[in-house]
Amino acid sequence: MTLKLGVPSKGRLMDKTFDWFAKRGITLSRTGSDREYAGAVEGIENTSLVLLSASEIPRELAAGRIHLGVTGTDLVQEKLPLWEQQVEPLEEMGFGHADLVLAVPQGWIDVDVTDDLDAAAAAFRAAHGFRLRIATKYHRLVRDFLRDAGVADYAIVDSQGATEGTVLNETAEAIADITSSGETLRANHLKILTDGLILASQATLWRSRTAPVDDAERAALRALKARLG
Repeated sequence: MTLKLGVPSKGRLMDKTFDWFAKRGITLSRTGSDREYAGAVEGIENTSLVLLSASEIPRELAAGRIHLGVTGTDLVQEKLPLWEQQVEPLEEMGFGHADLVLAVPQGWIDVDVTDDLDAAAAAFRAAHGFRLRIATKYHRLVRDFLRDAGVADYAIVDSQGATEGTVLNETAEAIADITSSGETLRANHLKILTDGLILASQATLWRSRTAPVDDAERAALRALKARLG
């Protein structure tokens, strides 16, 4: 059997992942056409490459169908409710940095921290008869953060498109989304709450705690860890 390594299948994340491994003497390459999702690994014996979307990798790790995977902290913690029992971070990779943040309209001059948001949410419901809506793709992380911050009177609105535009389109009053520079938020007249950092994410190499390993795969994992230092 071979040790299965899952990496993002396209774009900058794939390119940066290939470069990161190359600097450690491990060559990753796609085999066949760009439409094929298999690849080769040179530099570590008994290891194969599986190309997946970054959002699929947490699920495949948790199911034990791949032994190792490269994906963001945000996706692991959002998609795996028991992530610490299912996966182990082996190495932060130093790219793919993004912050999951809570942002409100710039015009809300009295709302700068989560305590202010809690008060604004209560006032909003009293005035409008429904809960203040927060648009996000990250339901679990946002709910956990708001619970810990003591914000209760809100409703999550699922956003699979451009989350920053939901306030302008009047489908939400606030948002929680990934940002690297904050420029898109500012362009949409939104401001990040002072204590509104939900999670600082980056690309990370993860090991599945559930994938079965035989002696050959265990040896390949030891060799890989030695390359990582």
